[in-house]
Amino acid sequence: MRLKLDYGKTGLEVDLPDANVVGRLTLKPVTPLTDPAADLERKLLSPTGTASLVELARGKRTACILICDITRPVPNELLLTPVLRTLEEAGVPREGICILIATGLHRPNEGMELVELVGHDVATTYRCENHFGKASGEHTYCGESPNGVPIWIDTRYVEAELKIATGLIEPHLMAGYSGGRKLICPGIAALETVRAWHSPRFLEHPKADAGYLEGNPVHEENTWIGRHVGCDFIVNVTLDEKRNVTGVFAGDMIEAFHEGVAFVEQVVKAAVPEPVDIVVTSSAGYPLDQNFYQSIKGLTGVLRIVKPGGTIILAADLTEGIGSPEFQSLFHENADLDQFMTRITGADAERPDYFVMDQWQLEELAKVCRKAEVVYVSGGLADDVLRTLFVKTAATVEEAVEAALERHGRDAKIAVVPKGPYVMPVLAGGERD
Repeated sequence: MRLKLDYGKTGLEVDLPDANVVGRLTLKPVTPLTDPAADLERKLLSPTGTASLVELARGKRTACILICDITRPVPNELLLTPVLRTLEEAGVPREGICILIATGLHRPNEGMELVELVGHDVATTYRCENHFGKASGEHTYCGESPNGVPIWIDTRYVEAELKIATGLIEPHLMAGYSGGRKLICPGIAALETVRAWHSPRFLEHPKADAGYLEGNPVHEENTWIGRHVGCDFIVNVTLDEKRNVTGVFAGDMIEAFHEGVAFVEQVVKAAVPEPVDIVVTSSAGYPLDQNFYQSIKGLTGVLRIVKPGGTIILAADLTEGIGSPEFQSLFHENADLDQFMTRITGADAERPDYFVMDQWQLEELAKVCRKAEVVYVSGGLADDVLRTLFVKTAATVEEAVEAALERHGRDAKIAVVPKGPYVMPVLAGGERD
């Protein structure tokens, strides 16, 4: 079987043994919107659960529009063009509008990358700024959640009279689904807030996983924070395999988000009859597979369908390397994942208050490695570097599959997920391991 995995900007062709492949898990086909711009215009006038955007904007002098950073393939120019026009037609002055890139704790998007993100016209005629989660002085304290999370949110958003969040609804490894409230927390939250929200007491919960909203403490917490801080309007989209827009959902932060989730969960679920020995997957290609930190989402997405002791083979470009300096330091400070988990859960008597920014992504890797062997195939990071990141390596996917068949037997079953975390694998019986 010859197929293409999402990998970088070009994809990666691989050959897999037909007799072993029991499933090629993909998004269900959905007809793209023929005129998404027109659909968006209609949703701005007749949104879900709230007044039209023009009504909400009247009388306002300032507005803050949150957008995803470069790690998400959101069609920002498509979304921003009618939103910006609506605000100005309602009387919001252009100089009072701030487009705030919800980087969370990621690096800023500037220069030509900003133009790629929002389009030339928006980048050159509107105030587009990055959120800096580690710049504590740029945040406003908004109290504490009932669960004790200190709420520090970017002051530019807090002080805006009109608050808007845009984004993409897709499965998310911790919060169930992205979109909606997630642009606020973690998108424009300070490190102190994200540290508490991404702590093991939230992330180790069995429902802190893709596809879960009800009972998911990560989702419930940032929803509470979003409500508390305020969000007047959201504009979210869903995409197909070719990143065409398949749905536009706009309006109330809760109602429009759940409307979008109800649509997308019917598209992203793909079943296999039973757990498999080997999963071949990706990290969804560019822009999500630029670094090792982001690529881990491709591993967690398939964890539920691999047998205990099975093998996950992931192809990721990794042209930007490992991740932040803080994330990289975790691999130097910890001899293995067991030591790391002992430290972050407070069980290490010598370092009971251990914390390093971005540790939550290594915690997700630890979840995967507790269940399965992980093998990376990448042209962006050398094998000797990858092996310091607590994973195994192979030169090609075919080589990794051959080694896995030697390990699990020549009749081992293989599932393939070419688009990685954009697809949500499930077991045919409906239960998730």
